[in-house]
Amino acid sequence: MLLYPELFRTMERARWSLERDVPWEAFDPAGLDDERALTVKMNAITEWAALPATEMFLRDNRDDADFSAFMSIWFYEEQKHALVLMEYLRRFRPALVPTEAELQAVRFEFDPAPPLETLMLHFCGELRLTQWYRRAAAWHAEPVLRRIYELIALDEARHGGAYLRYLRRDLERRGDDARRAFVKVGLLMASGRRTGGPLHPTALHVNRSLFPRDTVQSRLPDPGWLARWLDTQIRFDEGCERRVEGAILRNLSTLLGERFETARDLNRYRRALSAA
Repeated sequence: MLLYPELFRTMERARWSLERDVPWEAFDPAGLDDERALTVKMNAITEWAALPATEMFLRDNRDDADFSAFMSIWFYEEQKHALVLMEYLRRFRPALVPTEAELQAVRFEFDPAPPLETLMLHFCGELRLTQWYRRAAAWHAEPVLRRIYELIALDEARHGGAYLRYLRRDLERRGDDARRAFVKVGLLMASGRRTGGPLHPTALHVNRSLFPRDTVQSRLPDPGWLARWLDTQIRFDEGCERRVEGAILRNLSTLLGERFETARDLNRYRRALSAA
């Protein structure tokens, strides 16, 4: 049974309007300094990278018409995130609107990757991004920008829910192959406090021939902005990271019918799967 028709109807009902739901008239210039405006530009370019990610998904899922159709929703909404951030800059900080060259720089080919692992990676990425944008909404004092980040965070949470539906479907179809893939990636993505880096698809290496400029973040005008944004601006601290890890573990517990309270529990399960 196709998931796409129901997901389309659900997301259509939840869809917000650039004109009706963003309170542009509430703009308060006192709440927007240069530091915050620059982060909007970097977020906009990062969101634009949904373009090469979609090209990767369509290429690597040629035999999955259902998931490929869902990409039409995901791509549309992710590009709308880039658009609303760029529209904000166009209205209130026009000098910072990303150039076409800056947007084109993050459109590069990703190496082929196993679809099950990639699906789990992006599911975890949506969980993390939801929390990043909630923190960004709290950090921004300017009311229009705060509302934009709240809307984007809600979208990312819905995307995570949609990816979860496809994880369940693939678990039913692929059994232990899916379990091994989901646990392997879940263990990596639930280890942010141990790796010390931002575990999100845009920060991971995806094209060996372009290394080291083969992450989305490395191709931004300021490749080091993400770490500063997380550490010193929105202050995505250990407590925030723990919430992301908890969300990954809870979802995997429900998905696999096990109880994972820590990454160590997940690692034990991974080893048991490998031994089997």
